[in-house]
Amino acid sequence: MLTISSKEMQDVLQALFKKYGFTDSRAHLLAEVHTQNTLYGVNSHGINRVPRFLDYVKKGVVKIDAKAEKVAEFGNIERWDGHQGPGVLNAIKCTNRAIELAKSSGMGLVALRNTNHWMRGGYYGWQAANQGCIAILFTNTQPNMPAWGAKESRIGNNPFVVSIPRKEGHIVLDMALSQFSFGKINEYKLQGEQLPFAGGWDEENKLSRDPEKILKKERGLPIGYWKGSAFSIVLDMLATLLSAGNSTYRIGQKKYETAVSQVYLCIYPEVFPDKELQHSLINEIIDYTHDAPPMEAGKRTYYPGEQSANARKQNTQNGMKISKEIWQNILTLIEE
Repeated sequence: MLTISSKEMQDVLQALFKKYGFTDSRAHLLAEVHTQNTLYGVNSHGINRVPRFLDYVKKGVVKIDAKAEKVAEFGNIERWDGHQGPGVLNAIKCTNRAIELAKSSGMGLVALRNTNHWMRGGYYGWQAANQGCIAILFTNTQPNMPAWGAKESRIGNNPFVVSIPRKEGHIVLDMALSQFSFGKINEYKLQGEQLPFAGGWDEENKLSRDPEKILKKERGLPIGYWKGSAFSIVLDMLATLLSAGNSTYRIGQKKYETAVSQVYLCIYPEVFPDKELQHSLINEIIDYTHDAPPMEAGKRTYYPGEQSANARKQNTQNGMKISKEIWQNILTLIEE
């Protein structure tokens, strides 16, 4: 591992994205998101994803100039088409639109089809919370988990995000429906480490902590076992239905994971004239959770997003620890 500042990463990535044909403004935004994701301690969906993203650009899977556009609307519900543009840029645009609808109508929903990987879904949760909005966001993916009891992967790990604005620190839940995202599994592989808990099945249909064995077949373990399996199926149905886009089944027919479907739902809680009560109720829940005695001495509980915010603070002060191999790969891409 090596340590790098966020400014250096931002500058290098911006130059790299410009080299690959992105305009100054789009390169800046892409670099900012990948850097922020790493700053929050999510290397798997930050710096580690850059080489694969650029490989998809080279292959034409990601259309660098394509932009999401509205194709249908009914009141505060809209459908958009991403035209296979960069998932990060499409996600920022659709989150902003859902925020705009929420602030004018109390609630806004944007369903997006034909887009690409949005990297870290939590980024858009923070984006909404910073604008005073509650957000519920989710995406489908290629098949990478078996439905409970099956041998073959037929469902996606469909990341799910919920964020709630709070002045002392936003609450942001960001989770894949697999026990570990595949980006995180690959991060353990890069570090030569075993997963702390079983994360998927090996080739002998046994649950494993070995990232290499899991990645061979890409059969992730659903959170909550059969419950996570059912949750994945329902989210895929909702994203597909609302966007009139591709399901996990259809995404799986493609050579690469692309043209996925996503939902951006935002709620503006300030439509109710009891902001102080809302604040008090949220803090009551957090305090009740924080005050629980830990099982292990010196440990404590956290609300969703609290550890990410702590990681950002530490990484801002001390620099971000990243893979030497990944960073060298990035520098090589610039020099090619």
